[in-house]
Amino acid sequence: MFQENLSKRIEINPRIMVGKLVIKGTRIPVEIILRKLAQNVSMDKILQDYPNLTSKGIQTALEYAAESVHREKVHFVPVTLREEL
Repeated sequence: MFQENLSKRIEINPRIMVGKLVIKGTRIPVEIILRKLAQNVSMDKILQDYPNLTSKGIQTALEYAAESVHREKVHFVPVTLREEL
């Protein structure tokens, strides 16, 4: 259900931003929103810089990131040290 709701708010279209994930109805990549938030840019500043973005769009980008990390699988590979001859 979560994935279905997310797909209503995020789109991938090869004609928009070379197929990057964007907030539906905009040309604003999810990646840009996440990078700005990671750089400690405030939501208000992001909304000011992108007038056609809404706080719901920012929330969507965060939900996408959280879901991506949640679904990520990590496989640990044992590392053995070997002496160089």
